[in-house]
Amino acid sequence: MTENDPGWERSLITKLAQDALVEQRRRRRWGIFFKLLTFAYITLLLLVMVDWSGRADFTGGKKHTAMVELNGIIAPGTDASAEKITLSLQAAFKDKNTQGVILRINSPGGSPVQAQTIYDEMRRLRKKYPDIPLYAVVEDICASGGYYVAAAADRIYVGRASIVGSIGVLMNGFGFTGLMDKLGVERRLITAGDNKGMLDPFSPLREKDKDYINVLMKDIHEQFIGAVREGRGKRLKETPDMFSGLIWTGEKSVDLGLADGYGSLDSVARDVVKAEDIVDYTQKEGFAEKVARRFGAAAASSLAEFALRNYFISPIR
Repeated sequence: MTENDPGWERSLITKLAQDALVEQRRRRRWGIFFKLLTFAYITLLLLVMVDWSGRADFTGGKKHTAMVELNGIIAPGTDASAEKITLSLQAAFKDKNTQGVILRINSPGGSPVQAQTIYDEMRRLRKKYPDIPLYAVVEDICASGGYYVAAAADRIYVGRASIVGSIGVLMNGFGFTGLMDKLGVERRLITAGDNKGMLDPFSPLREKDKDYINVLMKDIHEQFIGAVREGRGKRLKETPDMFSGLIWTGEKSVDLGLADGYGSLDSVARDVVKAEDIVDYTQKEGFAEKVARRFGAAAASSLAEFALRNYFISPIR
């Protein structure tokens, strides 16, 4: 395009106008984006403030029952992890207005290490705060690691139809050697150390590996039994199958001394702790934390998408 081309002035003016319009739209889009980002930040900040205020349970200096909930599989990274439960118990005992602590349990068990960590912390807190009783209240199920934890309480209360027990240890897996033979698949396993490939599901189970695991499981089982005997003391009416992994109803568990009586969270707080006001100290991911986590991922995705759209913006034709 030169000065000799007819209508060059119009073409130049049109191009300049299009470029200016494109730039104006780009600036407007970025302006809207940053306004939305600021609005989202302020909203998130308000949610955090509201959530924190919602978590604070004000009892006006009145004595209350502190409740900690152990719900689900006891394992790292869950709401029933040792980290969350111990932190919750510590906060419950530390409050000067706590008259008694109730650990409400609804768990089929989980990691023996996590369960033992909670058990040990419960015993430690009871020694540190001798005037604050600690009770376990069982809802639907308190089995295996769940009962391991409950045994550390001063008393255990159940429902008549609750499931209690399973004082045992298990390790399970699968073996695929027969299937591999049928499919003509060869397993090539190279290890440094004779036992490094122990319990490999694609290799035959060696008898010496099985014997070793049985000893290992027995050691953990003995630790479990020792914790139950320590926690229950003379109340325990041992039978030949008590530590065999069997489960019982809440009613039968009372007969066996695995539990002390019947009760719910409300009834134990009212009739045993003598403090009807219940304050929940359970450490959980709050609403604001959930929003923050999801907002972080969503914001990053939106920002990337917005930037790409504006970087590769097409000129107006």
